[in-house]
Amino acid sequence: MSSPALEEFLARLYTDEPALAKFLQAPTEAARAAGLNDAEVSALADADHIGVVMAAASFRAKRERRKSRRRLPPW
Repeated sequence: MSSPALEEFLARLYTDEPALAKFLQAPTEAARAAGLNDAEVSALADADHIGVVMAAASFRAKRERRKSRRRLPPW
C-alpha cells in the first residue's frame, strides 16, 4: 500500500513539526486533506502514532548530526 502520495505525506510528517502536530490531533482529517485514498487514511488513523513521533525525532536528530558534520573544517 505504498503510493507516492502516501510516501510524500509520511515524509512531511517526519520533517514538518506543525504538520505532525496537526496529524496527531486529527489523523483522519489530515490524511484526507493530503488526498490519500480510503485505505491509506484508515491505515494512518490506526497507525502507531507514538512510532510516528519517534521516527520523526530520529530523522530530526540525523539531520542535526549531518549539519554539525558539515561545519567541521576539512582535514
